[in-house]
Amino acid sequence: MAESPPVKSAPVRAPANAPGRRHTPPTGRLELRHLLKWMRDDGMLAPEEADKLVRRFGNSASGLHPLQRLGGASLVDVRDGRVLDTDALARWLAARFDLPYARIDPLRVDVGRVTEVMSVAYAESRRALPINVNATEVTVATSEPFDIGWVPEIEAFVKRPVRLQLAHPDDIARYTPEFYSLAASVRSASKTTGASVANSFEQLVELGKVKGQLDANDQGIVQVVDWLWQYAFEQRASDIHLEPRRDMAAIRLRIDGVLHTAHQVPASVMNAMTARIKLLGRMDVIERRRPQDGRIKTKRPDGAGGMPGAEVEMRLSTLPTAFGEKVVMRIFDPGTVDKPFDALGFTAAEAERWQALMGMTHGIILVTGPTGSGKTTTLYSTLKKLATEQVNVCTVEDPIEMIEPAFNQTQVQQSIDLDFATGLRSLMRQDPDIIMVGEIRDLETAEMAIQAALTGHLVFSTLHTNDAPSAITRMVDLGVPPYLISATIIGVLAQRLARTLCPLCKAPDDSGDTAKMLEELAQPWKLGGRLRPMKPVGCAACRNTGYRGRAALYELMPVTEPLKDAIHPNLDVARLSRQAMLEGMRPLRLAGLMKVAEGLTTLDEVLRCTPQWAGK
Repeated sequence: MAESPPVKSAPVRAPANAPGRRHTPPTGRLELRHLLKWMRDDGMLAPEEADKLVRRFGNSASGLHPLQRLGGASLVDVRDGRVLDTDALARWLAARFDLPYARIDPLRVDVGRVTEVMSVAYAESRRALPINVNATEVTVATSEPFDIGWVPEIEAFVKRPVRLQLAHPDDIARYTPEFYSLAASVRSASKTTGASVANSFEQLVELGKVKGQLDANDQGIVQVVDWLWQYAFEQRASDIHLEPRRDMAAIRLRIDGVLHTAHQVPASVMNAMTARIKLLGRMDVIERRRPQDGRIKTKRPDGAGGMPGAEVEMRLSTLPTAFGEKVVMRIFDPGTVDKPFDALGFTAAEAERWQALMGMTHGIILVTGPTGSGKTTTLYSTLKKLATEQVNVCTVEDPIEMIEPAFNQTQVQQSIDLDFATGLRSLMRQDPDIIMVGEIRDLETAEMAIQAALTGHLVFSTLHTNDAPSAITRMVDLGVPPYLISATIIGVLAQRLARTLCPLCKAPDDSGDTAKMLEELAQPWKLGGRLRPMKPVGCAACRNTGYRGRAALYELMPVTEPLKDAIHPNLDVARLSRQAMLEGMRPLRLAGLMKVAEGLTTLDEVLRCTPQWAGK
């Protein structure tokens, strides 16, 4: 790793993308007086205001980067009234001198490779941080784009050209210690666990111990696992995937429904990380041949996304693969799972119809959609609204997603033959008013749910189907007679989660093509009002993806009398869909198109996450 040689020891030669095509900058570190002069020259500041700022700041040393000092001064661009924060100033500076500008995205940085380009002391002294290394060049982010005397030294060390990018000073200050600390922990773990992990496992097997002192407790492994959790919380991840490979293992995070590679670690480190996570989850560390499930409770650290100090539960699942155990940690954040009913995202018409179904005294209400579509959030929010002191709400779940004091929750345990059907059969003797069955997977469970509905109970459950009408055909496929379906099912709600555009950086989509496609895809419906499609841009808040958060799309199908007449042994799902739409059902894709028309998401996102409606 390159140390910190004196700057004068190498000739000064600018990198290939050195600034200066539009304006000729000074050499060396950025100074406040230079920034203020350029801002005045570009008409961003009035001359008298620039002079006032020179007198205000002077040349006093505060430890802050000049862009940070000006960004915190509440300046406003006199040309258009924009607030000139640090990010806006950095983007202006990059554009002025034809430099690429980049917000560092940790999800796309191979920390192990980039930290080998230069030492942490060298990086901190130059306010520079390598962010990409490939066969042809090294990309270095810097908050000092004109201080380039060190570039030839690094080019000689890595034997390839250096490409500079201007970066936000806060990103450089934050990620430099974070990247190097993580890389040091991984390297330390690699050295100490490569041979000793196998030895520890062999010793434990010989001694007949189920749990013992593994290298999972090595300080380097502890730091890597703690960093991983903190990083996942900061990134608003819903799942953490640890995926073993032949040589290097991958760590991936699911953010807003999309997987991103966060880091790669040696296989030996992944083994030790898996062992530590299994220890914390009270799982059998020695058993690696069969799948296992577990849970971990932890707290958000200060500075992580959400409320600092809030308790977070993670559900663990391991699966044997060709190169070791794959681990998935699903993060159950109370702030995400436990939403108020009014925050679910129903339209006024949908909310009215859903509450009408909630007010029924008996019947089955199904919520459908793939894994991760928000079914649990919808059910928990609905049940919490119904769980008054006058009713008995009981659930059978696999697993219990979140402990809720207002419910009586039962965990399915296959090892003792307590499945959904058995649990539901037992709940019938517990004097329930409202029952929630985690999932109807087989005919026995479906029959028990129907029996509960016929005996005067309101039953909620889930199915894995693409849309609401398909839930009826799924019940028929399970073997439920159509006359029992029409007698008990009172409504089906299908849903998806679509990524929403970042409110801070989205821009109007003025091409006209999107509006035209919206109208074509919505046929035979008409999208009322003015179409306001937007497009993703990317900024610091959304990690340059253009999307931040997700919104629910709903397809609500109350089972009315005309629909009951359409449920028969020769059921046609297309005919059922058309009849449901005549009764007022709005397809999932149409719900998504309306979100696009409102400027909340994009057409690509809606087409990605919603099926074409069966009646078209």
